[in-house]
Amino acid sequence: MTDATGAGTPASGVSVTSGKPEKPGPGERLLDDVRVPVLARPLASYYLLLSSAGLLLALGLVMVLSASSVRSYDELGSSYAVFARQATWVGIGLPLLVLASRLPVRVFRLLAYPVLVVALVLLVVVLVPGIGVSAYGAQRWIGLGPYTLQPSEIAKLGLVLWGADLLVRKRRLLGNWKHLLVPLVPGALLICVMIMFEPDMGTAIVVLTILFTLLWVVGTPLRVFASIGGAILLAGTLLAVTEPYRLERLLSYRDPFADENNTGFQAVQGLYALASGGWWGEGLGASREKWPGLLPNAHTDFILAILGEELGLCGTLVVVILFAVLGYAGIRVAHRSTDPFVQLAAAAATGWILGQAMVNMGAVVGLLPITGIPLPLVSFGGSALVPTMLTVGMLLSFARHEPAAAALISARTALRRDAREETRSGRWRRRSQAGKSARG
Repeated sequence: MTDATGAGTPASGVSVTSGKPEKPGPGERLLDDVRVPVLARPLASYYLLLSSAGLLLALGLVMVLSASSVRSYDELGSSYAVFARQATWVGIGLPLLVLASRLPVRVFRLLAYPVLVVALVLLVVVLVPGIGVSAYGAQRWIGLGPYTLQPSEIAKLGLVLWGADLLVRKRRLLGNWKHLLVPLVPGALLICVMIMFEPDMGTAIVVLTILFTLLWVVGTPLRVFASIGGAILLAGTLLAVTEPYRLERLLSYRDPFADENNTGFQAVQGLYALASGGWWGEGLGASREKWPGLLPNAHTDFILAILGEELGLCGTLVVVILFAVLGYAGIRVAHRSTDPFVQLAAAAATGWILGQAMVNMGAVVGLLPITGIPLPLVSFGGSALVPTMLTVGMLLSFARHEPAAAALISARTALRRDAREETRSGRWRRRSQAGKSARG
C-alpha cells in the first residue's frame, strides 16, 4: 500500500519487514502525508512564498496594463508600451528568481561583499552629471538605452547580504555593543547618506528598516536600539524641516485638502480613487483617475489607488493579505532555519519588502507622508522589480534549505533516482532478452 505521494512507504506507518509500528524517519515522515496539516508540511514556507509573490506579480502586470494604458497611448502612441517594458523586466527577473531559488546558501554569503561594493560604486556614479538621469527633481537613475537602473535598489539587497554575513562572522563578539554597531551601522548610514544626495528619502527609510531588522533579530539591547532610533529620528526630522519640498509634503500630509489643487493634489486624487471604488470597484479598466490630468504616477507609486478604484476594497484587501502571507512565510523561514546567516538574511529581506509595502500603502491611504517609493512586485519599474524578484528567489532557496524541507527534497530525489535506475535496468533486461531471442 502506498501513501498519497505514490511512494512505496506504508501508509499506516507499520514496518513491512517486522510488522511492528515504527517511528517514521526524516525521509518517510516528510513525504507529504495528507493527514499532516498544511502549515506543518516541510515545504509550506516555500509554497506560501511562491504563491503570494506569484499572485502579486501577476496582479501587478494586470494593473500596470490597466493603469498605464491611457497615458501610454497619449504619450507613446500605444496602450501597451509601458506594459511591454514591465513584461520585459518580468521576463528578466523570472530566470533570476528561479536561479536564486536553486542556489546553495553559501553562494549568497559569497555574493555579500561584491554586491555591496557594486552598489556603492553605482551610488557614486549616479550622482555624476551627465550619467545620472534626473526626473521629478531627483537624480536616482543611470540610463541604459531605453531603460534605467536605480542603484539604491541594488544597495538594499547588498545591505541584506552584507549585514547578515557580517553579524554571523562577529557573532562571538556581539556582546560588546561596539562590535555590534561597528561597522554595520556606519555602513548602513553611509548608504542612506548617498541615497539622500539623490535625494530619495523613501528609499533611505527602507534601508533603515533593513538595518533595524538586523539589529532586532540579532538581539540588540533595547537601550542601544532606542538610542540609535532616536538619533536617526532626530536627523530625519531635521532633514525634513530644512528642505522646503519635504516640509511642504509634511504640512500637506496633515491636511491635503487644504491645498488640493497644489501640494495636496496627488494625495487627494488618490483618496478620490479609493473612495469611488467602493466595495467591489468600478471594474477592471474603468478607472477615471488614470486619465491625463488627474492622479500622477498612477502606474508607479499610486498603483494601489487605481487598484482600489477598479477592484474596490475587496481587491485592495487581497493585496494586503498577499503581503501578509509573504511576510509570514519569510518570518517562518527565518524562525525554522538553523543557519544564523539564513535567519538574519531572511528576516532582513522580509523586513525590506514588508516595510516598503507599508510605506507605499500608508502614503496612498493618507496614513503616511508621500515618499515616492513603489509597491513591491506590483508597481511599474524594473529597477525595483528585478532586485525584489531576486530577493524572493533567495527566500525560496532558504525555504528549501529548512531542515525538514531539505530532508524531504533529498528523499524525493533518492526516490526519483531509484525509479530512473529501475527503469534503465528494465530496459536493459528487455533489450538483452530481445537480443537472446533474435540470436536464438
